[in-house]
Amino acid sequence: MRDPIGIFDSGVGGLTVAKEIAQILPNRDLIYFGDIAHLPYGDKSRSAIQEYSTRICDFLIAKNCNDIVIACNTASAFAYQTLRRKYPEVNIYNVIDPVAKYVATNFKSESVGVIGTKGTIGSRIYPKKIKAIDDSISVKSLATPLFVPLIEEGLFKTTISKAIIKKYLSVKSLSDIKCLILGCTHYPMIQSEIQEYYKGNVEIINSAKIVAQSISEYLEPQKGVSGSMEVFVSDTTTAFEKNARRFFGSKINLTKVDL
Repeated sequence: MRDPIGIFDSGVGGLTVAKEIAQILPNRDLIYFGDIAHLPYGDKSRSAIQEYSTRICDFLIAKNCNDIVIACNTASAFAYQTLRRKYPEVNIYNVIDPVAKYVATNFKSESVGVIGTKGTIGSRIYPKKIKAIDDSISVKSLATPLFVPLIEEGLFKTTISKAIIKKYLSVKSLSDIKCLILGCTHYPMIQSEIQEYYKGNVEIINSAKIVAQSISEYLEPQKGVSGSMEVFVSDTTTAFEKNARRFFGSKINLTKVDL
């Protein structure tokens, strides 16, 4: 029996992680859940995010997922420990620990930046995790709440996105950084624009690639035919469907589920 890997996020952002996992483990079946009804998670309370994440995990476990990836930084910050305690029989992975380890290993004694939702930045999870490994690293954080709705609406690579990126990244608090962590799985979708802003002077840390590589070290590849991809959502939007098909092609069908 093929055990699917469950992946969830508040919206389309987690598909950046799903795509990387699919490339590294092409024979594994994936089940993705986008919690569109509660998007964005970044301005929700800790208890609300824990409740949403628990419902989604119940759904994915019922679909025989023994491995679940929290492909959302805010849910990783607020719900990871709760989910591990609630589901000890399931392997649950977050998107923060692999990135913190990568940065702490590669940017010793440097100044690094991290951008994310209000929830992720407010939790200070990245400074805590990075400095727990290497206290010599200075971590500068900035909440960038407009990025998620911009991406969900497909407004990247526009004059609007360029203006918002410049507005956020030009702040003094992010000056003199050696790298910038994209602390939201939505953000790789505007990575090229962020790189263009920095003109190659700052290394952009794509969490999706790092997380997928880290997770693949714990997951067994399966032999046989190419893996399948199922996408479930708590609500439907034209923008989400368009973005999902940008990642996985026209073969993607969305199934709405009320949780």
